[in-house]
Amino acid sequence: MADVKKVVLAYSGGLDTSVILKWLQDTYNCEVVTFTADLGQGEEVEPARAKAKQMGVKEVFIEDLREEFVRDFVYPMFRANTVYEGEYLLGTSIARPLIAKRLIEIANATGADAISHGATGKGNDQVRFELGAYALKPGVKVIAPWREWDLLSREKLMDYAEAHNIPIERHGKKKSPYSMDANLLHISYEGGVLEDTWTEHEEDMWKWTVSPEKAPDAPTYIELTYRKGDIVAIDGKDMTPAQVLTELNRIGGANGIGRLDIVENRYVGMKSRGCYETPGGTIMLKAHRAIESITLDREVAHLKDELMPRYAKLIYTGYWWSPEREMLQQMIDASQEHVNGVVRLKLYKGNVIVVGRKSDDSLFDANIATFEEDGGAYNQADAAGFIKLNALRMRIAANKGRKLF
Repeated sequence: MADVKKVVLAYSGGLDTSVILKWLQDTYNCEVVTFTADLGQGEEVEPARAKAKQMGVKEVFIEDLREEFVRDFVYPMFRANTVYEGEYLLGTSIARPLIAKRLIEIANATGADAISHGATGKGNDQVRFELGAYALKPGVKVIAPWREWDLLSREKLMDYAEAHNIPIERHGKKKSPYSMDANLLHISYEGGVLEDTWTEHEEDMWKWTVSPEKAPDAPTYIELTYRKGDIVAIDGKDMTPAQVLTELNRIGGANGIGRLDIVENRYVGMKSRGCYETPGGTIMLKAHRAIESITLDREVAHLKDELMPRYAKLIYTGYWWSPEREMLQQMIDASQEHVNGVVRLKLYKGNVIVVGRKSDDSLFDANIATFEEDGGAYNQADAAGFIKLNALRMRIAANKGRKLF
């Protein structure tokens, strides 16, 4: 890859990517274009422009992608009720295909022949970025410095920055802080004390949520309006996708909702402990299942649940741009045609409690489901034949004297 002339770098302006920027310039003797995305991480992204300019970058891209992120990535994922390994709401995973998409689009627009990222050789993100890039631009060159250089500790990075006059503050901490990733869907925490799976996470680590113990003593009630599987209003107020998630993060965080401490299986093979704050996403998952419970046919709902782990794995492992994910998405989206209505929730000390759901497309029929007189809407005697027919194969086997196991 010695012939690289221009590379687009996914750039945050922090220690890692600032060092990468200089390292690319020196190692590849190439022009670097920087791309910084505002995905709702809660930090100013504009200072990255000044840092990049100071390091000689001529083309700097800083973009607000919050609406696109929620509308085209988070919402489609939540239509499937997506959870990885039973708990993780995929906050980091779902942001990577959007970043990969913009890296390629900027590379095409600027005539760059390579892209670069700051993901390490131990993690999932290198796979997600690069699978996305290759799917969208098969011949693109990818530079992953963490797989090439010997700067494999924070102290080495700091020393490199100091030696090359890279504008980074040295805080004097010998111990690395948590490795964090944030966007509008979540904040993740790895490293530090979390590398001991028996040690409890530190309370002052959390940024978005109060502890359930300190959450208000009175519950908060909210109503979410759904249209074709997506939330379009909170308490009757129309909102854009990004506005919805921002408001649910605020409300959920104030009620201690969305904290998670898990050990997950990375795609590269190792187990990793991570803590996550996903207040808005936790509310969205509970509410979406509630509105589906009255609007989806039973077998459609069950089929979605069977397919969801496969869909979740595709997102986790970086296959968002794969044909199989797109095929599944079309089926999932088709199932949402009648997922319309309102869900009422009670938020209380870390809990999301469904207390009501209604829809003009509801399949719930109180006349049939009632425990009172149903006026002949359902003939209970029909159940006898239904049960006998379903027991037929077991009755035949029992008559033959066959053991079940």
